[in-house]
Amino acid sequence: MTDFTTIQLETDPRGFATLWLNRPDKNNAFNAEMIRELILALDAVTSDKSLRFLLLRGRGKHFSAGADLAWMQHAATLDYTANLGDARELAELMNNLYYLKIPTLAVVQGAAFGGAVGLISCCDMAIGSQDAQLCLSEVRIGLAPAVISPFVVQAIGERAARRYALTADRFSGERARELGLFAESYPSDALDAAVETWIANLLLNSPQAMLASKDLLREVGTGALTPALRRYTENAIARIRVSAEGQEGLRAFLDKRQPNWQEKQA
Repeated sequence: MTDFTTIQLETDPRGFATLWLNRPDKNNAFNAEMIRELILALDAVTSDKSLRFLLLRGRGKHFSAGADLAWMQHAATLDYTANLGDARELAELMNNLYYLKIPTLAVVQGAAFGGAVGLISCCDMAIGSQDAQLCLSEVRIGLAPAVISPFVVQAIGERAARRYALTADRFSGERARELGLFAESYPSDALDAAVETWIANLLLNSPQAMLASKDLLREVGTGALTPALRRYTENAIARIRVSAEGQEGLRAFLDKRQPNWQEKQA
């Protein structure tokens, strides 16, 4: 795949990719180059139809310390139009991650500040260390978590988002689990083992069923019942039942054997 300077994109022969934030000497802080490279990496992931899911991780001690100091200093010299361009790049990144077709899992250790909380919120699932430190820190430096705010609200709810965006209080990985931002939190020395457990579990699932379920849940949204949504769900289950993987899964269940997508992992 494409060579990058600030990130790494690795593919596993089992059928998934890991996208690494790779500026450990800068605590994986964001800058314009990293944002652009992340957009390009997500384009590459979208184009690779062999991938079943994506992990988002940070090299080194921290997931991401937020915005790079030199980048912020440069932004302070830009006019409104130039800053709007920067904001649109960040919004494209968040949007592309949120709408990625395959399932996404963020793995968080150390610090996750500012825009890093946005990246976590854009993923379908997240796990992290109990002692991770997260913060919507923007108001401390006279800014607002503007671009990431819709994704953060969806991840932790409006009330909690108000509290943490307005106070800039730090919260732990355990608190992130309580808020629903993390699905689970683990002791630091158990995080890598937990990642392998999550990978093994995801590999049990039909790739096409995960894609269909992600599309389904996006359409369902908050679950407000409407005639149109009822029709959508009826069509969704009918389509997947007659699909190749749907048929294989049902036959495997009835025959008491592994479906072929699990046999490939044996």
